[in-house]
Amino acid sequence: MAAAIASFTLVGVWVYWAGVGTLHALWKQLAGKKQRDGMTSEAWKQLGMTDPFLRMLERYKVFDSLHLPMGSFHMRLLLLMENGWTIEQSKKQAAGALGMGYAALTACAWLSFLGQEPLLLVVGAIFGIVLALRPFVEAGRKVEQRKQQMIIELPGMLSKLMLLVGAGETVQQALARSLEGKQVNLHPLYKEWSEAVSMLQNGQSFNTAMERFNRRCSVQEVSVFTTVLLLNYRRGGEHFVLALRELSYTLWEKRKAIARSRGEEASSKLVFPLVGILLVLMILVAAPAVLLMS
Repeated sequence: MAAAIASFTLVGVWVYWAGVGTLHALWKQLAGKKQRDGMTSEAWKQLGMTDPFLRMLERYKVFDSLHLPMGSFHMRLLLLMENGWTIEQSKKQAAGALGMGYAALTACAWLSFLGQEPLLLVVGAIFGIVLALRPFVEAGRKVEQRKQQMIIELPGMLSKLMLLVGAGETVQQALARSLEGKQVNLHPLYKEWSEAVSMLQNGQSFNTAMERFNRRCSVQEVSVFTTVLLLNYRRGGEHFVLALRELSYTLWEKRKAIARSRGEEASSKLVFPLVGILLVLMILVAAPAVLLMS
């Protein structure tokens, strides 16, 4: 009985928030194969999941009530996405995640009703909550990975920069030549470094380019690096190299610490497959003895 009530209620709530316009657009897409083939999965998600729940969240001012979590989520997406990412796009991401969770809950509710299995309703609720919260967790995980990637590569770039400046290059020329042979679009540090170099080549001041580079990276170690650059880049030569060398020691130690932590994480992740293999081997060894005894 509970599954039946939940099934019809969930569908009714979605129909109410989807509205006549959304339902009409979905019907038109379903009416013809040519139209249906021309509509991408992202468009289906936008029309059937994101828009209805975005209207609902804005109607009840949920974003205003959760401005701190949404602000944190938006800042993480701002780091991960391209320039020009807006708060409206972050709201759509959150609404789409809620729509995915709601769709999973609705599907499990109908399966529970049709199969007369109440446990599926509980599973659907858990699955829906996980899907709704997944983008927030994923954004935090990706930001942490981005931070670690930058810290790992920064000491190498710093060493190259010191060598070039020590060989007689100016700081701006050394910044540009440090990227030679690097795949800029495949690493966040190289990408932000390249944008800073482009700003310098386009006539922007060194202070402006480095401040933007620091802001876009949003990593403490990069902030220390840019501060040292801004304080010493006019001096050049040995003074500049000595200032960077002191910073280099600290960055290499942090890189070693991250490498050790990653190795520990990898070893801990291997525990579960090894336990599974051990259980399978125990079954294979014990099964013949059990069958002979029976």
